[in-house]
Amino acid sequence: MVPAAGSAAPEQEPLLEDAVGTAYSRQKPRDRWHGAYLIFFLLGIGSLLPWNFFITAKHYWRYKLQNCSDEPGPVGQVASDLQDYFESYISIASTVPSVLCLIGNFLLVNKVAARVRILSSLFVMLAVFLVITVLVKVDTSTWTTPFFALTVGCVAVVSSASTVFSSSIFGLSSCFPMRNLQALLSGQAMGGTVSAVASVIDLAAAADVTDSALAYFLTADIFIVICIMVYLLLPRLEYSRYYLSSQKESPSLVTVPPNSSMEDEAEAGGTVNSYLLPRSAGIPPLRPILHKTALLGFCLFYVFFISIAIFPSLSSNIESVSKSSGSPWSTRYFTPLTCFLLYNFADWCGRQVTAWIQVPGPKSKLLPVLVLLRTIFLPLFILSNYQPRAHIRTVVFNRDIYPVVFTALLGLSNGYLGTLVMVYGPKIMPKELAEAAGVVMSFYLVLGLALGSACAVFVVHLV
Repeated sequence: MVPAAGSAAPEQEPLLEDAVGTAYSRQKPRDRWHGAYLIFFLLGIGSLLPWNFFITAKHYWRYKLQNCSDEPGPVGQVASDLQDYFESYISIASTVPSVLCLIGNFLLVNKVAARVRILSSLFVMLAVFLVITVLVKVDTSTWTTPFFALTVGCVAVVSSASTVFSSSIFGLSSCFPMRNLQALLSGQAMGGTVSAVASVIDLAAAADVTDSALAYFLTADIFIVICIMVYLLLPRLEYSRYYLSSQKESPSLVTVPPNSSMEDEAEAGGTVNSYLLPRSAGIPPLRPILHKTALLGFCLFYVFFISIAIFPSLSSNIESVSKSSGSPWSTRYFTPLTCFLLYNFADWCGRQVTAWIQVPGPKSKLLPVLVLLRTIFLPLFILSNYQPRAHIRTVVFNRDIYPVVFTALLGLSNGYLGTLVMVYGPKIMPKELAEAAGVVMSFYLVLGLALGSACAVFVVHLV
C-alpha cells in the first residue's frame, strides 16, 4: 500500500543531489536490457510480499484454526474466535512492530550499512516463511491456540523485517535516477495482485487445502530467494556501480544544528541553505516538517486508517448471498476474487492514475473532504453480508454486486488519495528537507495502519 510516483525522464538525476556540484564527470552508462529497472521492480514486489501472502491465504488459516472450533466449552469458543477474527489479530501483529522498526531504521540508517540491513531482513523473512511452509503439513489440531500464537509471532517478525527492507531499499533507490524509484513503487503496487493471483491459481490447481497452501507458500519462498539473488546482482551492473560510487564520492546533504534558523526559513517558504556536515552529525529539524505537513499527514493517516479497518478484517468475511447453493463461485472463489484480487488491482489502478491526474492539489480544501468521505465505507461493509454476525443482524446490501462495487471503490480511493498525499508531502517542503519529510509521511502512514488495525478488532466484534 505504498503510493506510486508520477512519470519522470529516464535520465533524471538521483533524488539526493550534490549540494555543491557534481563530483564526477564520467560518461553515464546505460541501463542495458533495463536490468536495474527490473531488479528494483522485483525488489518492490518482494517488499510487500510477506504481508500480502499472509492475509490472502484465508482458506488455509480458517482450515488450520477450525480443527477444534466445534468442541463444546471454552476450548471450542476460543478456537472459533481465533478463526473468525484472525485477520484483525494479524493486522495488529503486523503494523504495531512496523512503527517501532520504522523509527529504529531511521536511527540506524547512518550506523549500519544498507547492504547489511537489506540482506539481513531478506534472510529473516526467508527463514520465517520456511517455518510457515513446514507447518502446512504438520497436524496442529491438538495445539490450535499455540499454533495461532506462533503464527502471530511469525507475522510480527516478518513485518518488522519487511519494514526495515522497504525503508532501506527506498534509501538505496534515492542514489539512482527517478525511473528506478518508479520501478520500486510499481513493484510494490503489484505485490498484492501477484499474491492474490497466486492464491486463486493454487486453489484451482489443488483439491486439498494443505496442498494449495504448500504450493502458495513455496511460491513466496522462491520469490524471496529471487529477491536475494537480484539484490546481489545489482552492484555488479556497470549502471549501478556508476551511481553507487558517485553517491559515495559526493558530500551528503545535511542536517543543521538545532539552534539554526532553518525552521524559520522553511516556514516562510524561502530557500534553505543547509550546512555540509557529515550525515551522522545531526537530525533534520522536525518542527517545520510537522507544521507544514500536518494536514497532509492527517489525510495520509486517515486514508490508511479506514482502509486497514475494513480490509481484510471486514471485507474478507463478507460471503456470497448464494453460498448455500454450493457453487464453486460462491464457496471457493468469491472471497479470493472479490476481496483480495479486486481490492489489490483497484488499488494498483488508483496509484497509476496519479501519473496523469493530480487533483485536488496539496492546499485544496477538497482533499481532506474526500479523505473524510471514505468513512462511509465502514457502514457500507458492515451492512453487507458479513458473517458471522453477533449483534447487528440487519443485512441491507443483500446482493453480491454490492461488496464488489464497495471493494473496487475502496481500493481505487486508497490508491489514488494515498498516492497524492504521499507525493505532496515532500513537494511542499524545501528541497533540503524533502527526504526527511518523506520519512515523516511514512510514519503517518504506518501509524494509520497500526491504529486502523486496532480499530478493526473492535469493529468485527461489534458486528
